[in-house]
Amino acid sequence: MKYYYDLHIHSALSPCGDADMTPNNIVNMAKLNGLSIIALTDHNSCANVRATEKIAKNAGLIFLPGMELETAEEIHVLCLFSDVDSAEKFDNDQVRPALPQIKNNEEIFGRQQILDENDEETGTDPRYLINATSITIDKVGQLVDSYGGIAIPAHIDKTTKSLVSVLGMVDKNMGFKLLELSVNAPDDYIKTQSFLKDENYFYMYNSDAHYLENISENNGKNFFCYDKPTLTSSKVMGFLKNKL
Repeated sequence: MKYYYDLHIHSALSPCGDADMTPNNIVNMAKLNGLSIIALTDHNSCANVRATEKIAKNAGLIFLPGMELETAEEIHVLCLFSDVDSAEKFDNDQVRPALPQIKNNEEIFGRQQILDENDEETGTDPRYLINATSITIDKVGQLVDSYGGIAIPAHIDKTTKSLVSVLGMVDKNMGFKLLELSVNAPDDYIKTQSFLKDENYFYMYNSDAHYLENISENNGKNFFCYDKPTLTSSKVMGFLKNKL
């Protein structure tokens, strides 16, 4: 059976996220698009994952809490977890102290909204969230793993803020087995990259949606095949870690 996913979605907490990207709107759009599995991955914060998880579960979706962390090298890395407590603990213990205390300019970047399960604003994050943390690319994988999560270099085909655009390559010694490609990545992208074509990487395709209309639909390459009766968030995490 195919389970369609989008594991890179931003809410209105991300300064580049549209105000319509509320927990209920995200879940409802995912349902309309035929998705079974979603993740919320705001920039350097997990503040909206708890509300979104509650709505997703009520809607029958499998939900992975996460964030899109920016490393010290300005590389974006998806950090996904099987439960909200672990995601929030990683955020509070590791990311919050590592993010520069630069104030968000709401007139330029908009409100970084923290929302409840009714899409009501309960506050805003005053920090400018799209910023490089002090966590380095060589440390992020082990650090996320220590919280039961998995770190995935984001949109490696993009020309900015990606592992390839910053370092010029991917190497197996970096410790990453799973890489993210954009949904609109060229079909021959892997074959055209000498450091990818002969290696055994697993790829996932996500939207990096900042607007509702960009959330993935149930077509193309964004699916997992699973033939057992019940798929859960922990089993999805197991699949991502090649343990399923």
